[in-house]
Amino acid sequence: MSQEINKAEKQDLSLVVRAIGSDLEHTQVRMIASANADMLFHYWKVGHFILYLQKKEGWGSKVIDNLSKAIRSKYPDKKGYSTRNLIYMCQFAKAYPMEILLEMGKVEKQLNSPSVDNVLQLTSELNQFTQEPLAQIQATDNQGNIITQEPLAQLGEISKALSVIYQHDINQIEEIFKQSAVVRTNWASHVILLNSKLPLGERYWYITQAVANGWSSNVLQMQIESNLFARQITTTKVSNFSVRLPKPQSDLANYLMKDPYIFDMMGQTDKMAERDIERQLVSHITKYLLEMGNGFAFVAQQKHFEVGDSDFYADLILYNIPLHAYVVVELKATPFKPEYMGQLNFYINVVDDTLRGEYDNKTIGLLLCNGGDKVVAQYALSGYDQPIGVSDYQLSKAIPDNLKSALPTVEEVEEELSKIVDKNIYTTFDDEPVSAQTIE
Repeated sequence: MSQEINKAEKQDLSLVVRAIGSDLEHTQVRMIASANADMLFHYWKVGHFILYLQKKEGWGSKVIDNLSKAIRSKYPDKKGYSTRNLIYMCQFAKAYPMEILLEMGKVEKQLNSPSVDNVLQLTSELNQFTQEPLAQIQATDNQGNIITQEPLAQLGEISKALSVIYQHDINQIEEIFKQSAVVRTNWASHVILLNSKLPLGERYWYITQAVANGWSSNVLQMQIESNLFARQITTTKVSNFSVRLPKPQSDLANYLMKDPYIFDMMGQTDKMAERDIERQLVSHITKYLLEMGNGFAFVAQQKHFEVGDSDFYADLILYNIPLHAYVVVELKATPFKPEYMGQLNFYINVVDDTLRGEYDNKTIGLLLCNGGDKVVAQYALSGYDQPIGVSDYQLSKAIPDNLKSALPTVEEVEEELSKIVDKNIYTTFDDEPVSAQTIE
């Protein structure tokens, strides 16, 4: 360790600082038009440049620390060059070498109509890619000689270094980078993904979901912590969608379904009555729809239906835009029982007859129970013609700290609920933290 420190103290970092500063100044000119993509591309290039110098000069962590101090000394008004953020830039470059960016582009073209099987196959393929940047340096003697023999003074431009590493014009490299999925989310989200240690395929899936659903970095972290990929993709789901709905609607319905659903926005105990759960869900409808997934819209709570001489009330009715279908949700505070199916099937029939329009697809039912035997549930489904899915739900006790302050008090909940009844119904990663809104 002492040898590394001594080596770091003797390093002349002026050329490196000048190269990074020059690229930053060039980048900032273009950031006006495309701030996020240009910033990410700059961080990606800097990460590659530092990785190259680590390989060529034998740099250790102490040198990166000194580099951070040198950059901030020369450019005191520039943020984002803490030791920690420089290390993240290196991790960013390692995570997404050009080969990976190209492969992600191929995968994206095949995910226009997502299904569980398709996502599983494609994410598994991405997981096989473990190559880090600069692997090409050792791939051939020719490339190796180019890199190792190039004097540092001649590599004073980061863009030139990248061109040498990848044997492509920098404009081609930039085009590939900016066409990739990584530019569609912000740096704070990328840092969360890098810290998650997820395999590449899952990381890519979370990026696509964050973009499609407009997640903030805080929401992304919450979804990762709640293991959304497993709940939506790898879990064994109980439904009859494949036999009661035509393709591709059945594939999409199964893809959108989760098991379990986690309602961690309520901050309540497991022992809640069904009506209390409904109230909380409606009181915090935005967070509830976030957990339900892509394209869900709230229609009604305790929707009244008059059938014959009797009155009936469906717990929750949603509409899913990608499915073009109503979704009837029944909540049960107890474990699954076969008789729950009959009630939900009844409500689906009623919604089909009274709400479903000419251009709406068949109404779907979703039964949410507090536990139960999945084998029993699958057997119970066989007796019904309507498309029904059965999932568990959990009232999470592990709410992320950064969201706890946003939870309402009991008084606020009651006030919000009264309003509904009356109407009938972001962080940087430098030395100092700022609000989440700053980075979104």
